[in-house]
Amino acid sequence: MRLSAVAALAAAGVFVAGTAYAAAPSPLPLLRPPGAGEPARFAARCVRCGRCLEACPYQAIHAAPLNAGREASTPFLNARAQACRLCRDFPCAAGCPTGALEMPAERKAAAMGVAVINEDTCLSFQGMRCEVCYRACPLIDEAIRIDYRPREGDAIHAVFAPQVIDEDCAGCGLCEQRCPVSDPAPAIVVVPTGADEAAYTARRNGEA
Repeated sequence: MRLSAVAALAAAGVFVAGTAYAAAPSPLPLLRPPGAGEPARFAARCVRCGRCLEACPYQAIHAAPLNAGREASTPFLNARAQACRLCRDFPCAAGCPTGALEMPAERKAAAMGVAVINEDTCLSFQGMRCEVCYRACPLIDEAIRIDYRPREGDAIHAVFAPQVIDEDCAGCGLCEQRCPVSDPAPAIVVVPTGADEAAYTARRNGEA
């Protein structure tokens, strides 16, 4: 085969791959380690050195895969698989050499995101007493509380509904990791800082 033909095939392959990548749905916004803050600030400072990955004692931080586009190799967490434990000394932030991860003043200031409950799939809102997310929260009774309310149309039983207090939620994802609901997504998910809540939860719930 002539060199020109090989070059043409290679170019065609690159074009097809590029077209397929462009047609693929964009990846969801990434859940960043504690102290990342706003996406633009983090992106400007993160040098993809991997220090935070090495520092995490629970191996919860990973490098984003190639299909993350421009965010490939940046640190992120998959809360459903292994959430952040909100270490009190924040070794991930302490190990960051560029300030991309700023040391939070307290655990609730980790500012990774905010947990959002899907009342249509949450067991507690269906009349069952679950409380798994509430018990899993490291900031129990601060970031997640239980709202005891009468069950509509039922004069005997009550609903023990979890409520997320946005300003106190660190976005660690332990609630998401422990949630017993899984199809199509956990009944409580963490929307990363800077992400659009409606769009993010719709995609997580298979609605978009």
